[in-house]
Parts: sequence; C-alpha cells; structure tokens
Amino acid sequence: MRKTVLFTALSLMILAMSSCVSTKKIVYFQGADSVYAEGRRILQQYEMRLKPADQVLIKVTCGEPELLSVFAQDITMGSSDRYSSSMYSSGSLTNAYGYTITNEGVLDLPAIGSVAVAGSTVDEAAKKIEEKIIESGLIKDPEVTVRLLNARVAVLGAVHSPHVVSLTSERNTVLDILAQCGDVADSGLRQHVQLYREENGIRQMYELDLTKADIFNNPAFYVQQNDMIYVEPNKSASVKSSAFYTFLSAGSSIIGLLSTIISIAVLLSR
Repeated sequence: MRKTVLFTALSLMILAMSSCVSTKKIVYFQGADSVYAEGRRILQQYEMRLKPADQVLIKVTCGEPELLSVFAQDITMGSSDRYSSSMYSSGSLTNAYGYTITNEGVLDLPAIGSVAVAGSTVDEAAKKIEEKIIESGLIKDPEVTVRLLNARVAVLGAVHSPHVVSLTSERNTVLDILAQCGDVADSGLRQHVQLYREENGIRQMYELDLTKADIFNNPAFYVQQNDMIYVEPNKSASVKSSAFYTFLSAGSSIIGLLSTIISIAVLLSR
C-alpha cells in the first residue's frame, strides 16, 4: 500500500513540475494527411506585381549592338557609370541604381518616354518596354529584362529574429519568410499570424493559422513585396517573463515540492 501511495505521489510531483503544452497549438498543417491525400492544384498566383515606389533594374540587348548606342550600348538602364552590364549577369546588384515607378504607376525611361507598368509582372513590364522601343523605331528586335530591386517583407512580433527580409525570388511563401526569422517563438500564437498588404491604395489584413492544413489555400500564403507579417504573442507571455511571476512560479514550485516530500515522509512513517 505504501509503495502504491509513494509511486502515485512521485508521479504527481513529476507532472506538476513538467510544463505541458497542447500539441494542437504548436503542430503545423494539422489534417494535411487527409486534406492532401491526393494532389491539389495551386490556385494562387505567386508572381509579384509592380507597384508605385518600386525600384526596377532594366537591361536592353539586341542582335545588333550598334543599334544600342542610344542606350550607351548594352548598358543596364539606371546604373551609374561605375556599374557595368556584366554586374547584372553576375548578380552583383546591391549598389546598382534602379528606376523608380512613379505614384502614377509609370516608368520614365530615356529615349522612349513613359511606360505604364503598375500592376504588371516583371515579364509583362519587359514586354511593354520592348513594344515601346519598337514603336519608337529605335530597335526592331530588342530583348528587355526587368528585375525588381527593393522587394522585401517586414516581420515583427513573436519570432526569434524579427527583421526585414529581402526577397531573392518571386516565389516566396509566408513560411519561407518566417523560417528566415528563426520560426515563431515559443511565446507566439501560430493560430494568429497577421499579414498586412497594400493593394491599389487599400491596406488589407489577412489572418493565417499555421496549424491548419488549409493555410496553403490562403490568398496571403505567397507574399508580395512590402508585405508586413506580425505574429501575435501569447497574452500571458509578458506576465510570465516578469520578475514577480518568475519569483512566484519558483516559490510555488518549491512549496509544492516541499509539501510533496513532507506528505511522503508522513506516509512512510506510519
């Protein structure tokens, strides 16, 4: 009898000293095994659309280099003299100067004038610039490449490393961004991740639940440039981190441990 009581008391003590967290609050993509038992078509468009204030780098080439004299022959439009076109191919774009899309959504380019690009992908913008060059009679067969320079996403709240993430490609999910910030912190609520986005002069907020498998269908699953992600912290996180709570928690644990030891001693002495 005494052994049974002793074993029960010790078990309760261990459970009391352990911190139990419901897996439903921390496990990602719950239900994915049934929802995605078969492949599903991706419905969202992940390509980024150009917006006012975006900076783009533009490169013009053609089969007859002499026709590029108006563009200083195969240069990266918008770059300073000390940045050659070879920097574009090597990926060294850190200090390159790009053209800024105006508040009206257009690019003002030398020799060809204004080109409306807001709402276009970089490929669509390149096509529009090619058509403008052909219409101007400068080059018959230009090849234009457009690249977004200042694409970034700000991440705030309960993540391990809040910072501004620079996007190196167009296909970036909210999970990619959070991973670059060290994932959601223990104090963060994975069910309450908010993404703020500016679209056509309107700021919208999307709610994402990382624990649900249907997050892949959320319209904000793929991020856009200038998005802001906020991970809501647990309301009790600030209280738990306070000195008073730490002292109270430690004191309660010690008192609970002493009470258990005294109870066991009393039972054994009988």
